[in-house]
Amino acid sequence: MVYQPPAGARDLLPLDVAQKCWIENRLQQVYHRCGYHQIITSTIERLDTLMAGGAIDRSTVLQLQAGTEEENLGLRPELTASIARTAVTRMAGVSYPQRLYYNANVFRRAKEGSYSGQQEFYQAGVELIGGGGLLADGEILLLLAECLFELGLNGWHLVLGEAGLTRSLLAPFPGKIQEKVRIAIAHLDRVTLETLPLEPELKAHALMLLDLRGKPADVLQKVANLQLDPAGEEALNNLKSLIDLLEQGLPNLAGNTNLTCQVTLDLSLIQTFNYYTGIVFEVVGETDTGKNILGQGGRYDHLLSLYHPQGHNVPGIGFCLNIEELYQVLLPTAQLPQETPTSECLVVAETPSAFPAAFTYAHSLRQSKDLVQVELDLGGRNPEQIREYARYRRISQIAWVKESGSPAIETL
Repeated sequence: MVYQPPAGARDLLPLDVAQKCWIENRLQQVYHRCGYHQIITSTIERLDTLMAGGAIDRSTVLQLQAGTEEENLGLRPELTASIARTAVTRMAGVSYPQRLYYNANVFRRAKEGSYSGQQEFYQAGVELIGGGGLLADGEILLLLAECLFELGLNGWHLVLGEAGLTRSLLAPFPGKIQEKVRIAIAHLDRVTLETLPLEPELKAHALMLLDLRGKPADVLQKVANLQLDPAGEEALNNLKSLIDLLEQGLPNLAGNTNLTCQVTLDLSLIQTFNYYTGIVFEVVGETDTGKNILGQGGRYDHLLSLYHPQGHNVPGIGFCLNIEELYQVLLPTAQLPQETPTSECLVVAETPSAFPAAFTYAHSLRQSKDLVQVELDLGGRNPEQIREYARYRRISQIAWVKESGSPAIETL
């Protein structure tokens, strides 16, 4: 049906765009204040780029008919892989760290049984390339919090995990079973964990991992009593330091406002994209209809080596915010624009011979120091119809222009 968008896609009308831009502009102000620069990568990528060495499931990618048999293409399901490719190829030789941000659409094949069937999504996010360690982790998490405070969001939850520590906790499971355990934990699937062919001790360990979430101090105490390998011990110590940094930094960002957030440590948090090596996190907001995942992100210290010509490792960390979910949380706050922007003036040529003068006058208004939005009447309506149109469009002034160029201003 040529009059309908394809399944999983939708059109954004002017008011939708105004509300989307309201969100993106406020986020962009935060990015700029923190020294981030915008990057735009290709919507279409080679399939092997998008799959990030197998970290992204091929079935989620919307594939395209390639121009050649050797080149399989797809639409990006997220931005991190594309930015990683760009950072180590097109931006090779730059100084680190590189602070980058984006506003973009992404595409994912709708899951079977999905209620909405949506396949196109809008995201805004950042990537900090070449920055490793506690300070980089702290910058990204506090930048994320500053973005949400800038939007006036209150009571949201930061759910924080640690992919390296979780891997250490999964190490006791046999190789063939370990991936099944990881997937079951990622989907909070207790039934699968209880039915896997595991020894009682390992089954108890798996169920313990599933419930390893709560107040940071409580979870850290539980993990401290477990046997960890050296990598796990290091990840645990880094996580403790990061929690301390957040506890001091978040109240400072909120300032004198009444805005608050809650930090939950969740070591069962495993992101869908399996390229994370350190902290992983989600931001959760609540609406009348339930909880919404407003954004997610994490550290990916091995991803860029997949695209580097010499295979060099470059650390990276970032997050994305989901514009549609932010919209749902912001809508009840009445902050979003409720109407499309209006024109200040409607310029009308009183006679056909006044057309050139009307164009000239409209141009002069648009070139004034104050940004003025001016519409030009296209003719074919009598004065009362013109006034009715202006009232409908909430235009406050009509300039009736004579052939001489002199305007008569009517205020509605």
